[in-house]
Amino acid sequence: MNTQEIILVSRPTGKPTATNFSFENIELPMLKVGEVMVEGLYYSVDPYMRGRMNDAKSYVPPFQIGKPLEGSVVAKITASKHPDFKIDDLVTGRLPWRVQSVSDGKGLQKIDPGFAHPSYYLGILGMTGLTAYFGLVDICKPKAGETVVVSGAAGAVGVVVGQIAKIKGCKVIGIAGTDEKAALLKNEFGFDETINYKTTPDMAKAIAGCCSNGVDIYFDNVGGPISDAVISNINFHARIALCGQISLYNTTETPMGPRLQPMLLTRSVLMQGFIIGNYQLRFPEGLQQLTQWLKEGKLKFTETIIHGFDQLPAALLGLFEGENTGKMVVKA
Repeated sequence: MNTQEIILVSRPTGKPTATNFSFENIELPMLKVGEVMVEGLYYSVDPYMRGRMNDAKSYVPPFQIGKPLEGSVVAKITASKHPDFKIDDLVTGRLPWRVQSVSDGKGLQKIDPGFAHPSYYLGILGMTGLTAYFGLVDICKPKAGETVVVSGAAGAVGVVVGQIAKIKGCKVIGIAGTDEKAALLKNEFGFDETINYKTTPDMAKAIAGCCSNGVDIYFDNVGGPISDAVISNINFHARIALCGQISLYNTTETPMGPRLQPMLLTRSVLMQGFIIGNYQLRFPEGLQQLTQWLKEGKLKFTETIIHGFDQLPAALLGLFEGENTGKMVVKA
């Protein structure tokens, strides 16, 4: 059977471009006993994929030149010689960027399309929601009445973080890159205040204006000057969850910023980086809570859906231009 895949043909220097990707036609092998054929329905694109395009040691291996990229996918079983899967089952798992793929079933999880839209299992009921949940609840331990600042607040994780913080009784300030995103955060997702960093000349002053009692919790999705400005307003015994540093992913030189350690030291601040894989054994706990809040109407979610398998590279590049509101998903 012929199918199409998207491979990495070169490693980017700085910001990736379309020339780093190539579309290839390949022949898939015949199914063996214990295997399934899957067809991708929804493909996740995520900022961490930029790091995997570098030939550098990290918490996940780099993408290989001449091999397909991979990520979280919602797929349909189209043929099965596996006892646990039947034709038309919907599954989610880490799969290559192919239209169709052969899998041994390891890592594939069946999903219930009757409860939520299938693409939600790449977002609020997938790694995105779990990242928001554990980063905020486990690391930052929010208490009612505290002030929480979220950078990249209109992104997939940020939208969920802000809503969980509101559920916990916190005041929530979201930082985003357009007036439209800022308005959406307040009107649809319940953020108390928002800041458009692109039109704000003095971020530290703007944050101070929104956070009259200082910042107790900072959920950092972006890094760079925005984080410098937030941390300059940090309170004693504050907590900082380092989730992403998207403003720095495409830099070719290490930028110089404020030395943060004196503020962290003298204000007894906890700053902890994390990856969602740290919490793998607790995924059922997180999914149970997210599902409950979703059923109760306490959580909302939004997606930017791009149509067409061939749009995967463009969708990934669009993350670094802020083209998404909520989760960026490609529908095949």
